[in-house]
Amino acid sequence: MPSITGGHHVALTVTDADRSAEWYGSLLNMQVALSGDSEEVKFRVLADPKSGWVLGVRQYPARPGPTFDEFRTGLDHLAFGVDSRAELEAWEKELSARGITFTPIAETPIGSLIVFRDPDNIQLEFFLPAG
Repeated sequence: MPSITGGHHVALTVTDADRSAEWYGSLLNMQVALSGDSEEVKFRVLADPKSGWVLGVRQYPARPGPTFDEFRTGLDHLAFGVDSRAELEAWEKELSARGITFTPIAETPIGSLIVFRDPDNIQLEFFLPAG
């Protein structure tokens, strides 16, 4: 059976591609590597040069919709991995400094996490696996 090597990228549908690209780029220290605008779609592809991680944001101007709701079919949330408890604690400080609402670090059987949301209400996490 073929296998995968891990995740490469995720693309999120947003209400404002420029606003979301700025928000994610600033928070995650990612740069816009590719962008495009047409009547059908506006997209921004952000990349982290250190990790190679890629995040896309896509806006469909002709099909505006409501903000994100994890209770509808589709994405529930997106978790960004961190390497240590110290990094998780540093993210708490960074989110607080930016005025981004978040939950304090929560402990679960599979790891520790912080939950927060982007400008379109998409639920995000910083996640440290247990052990």
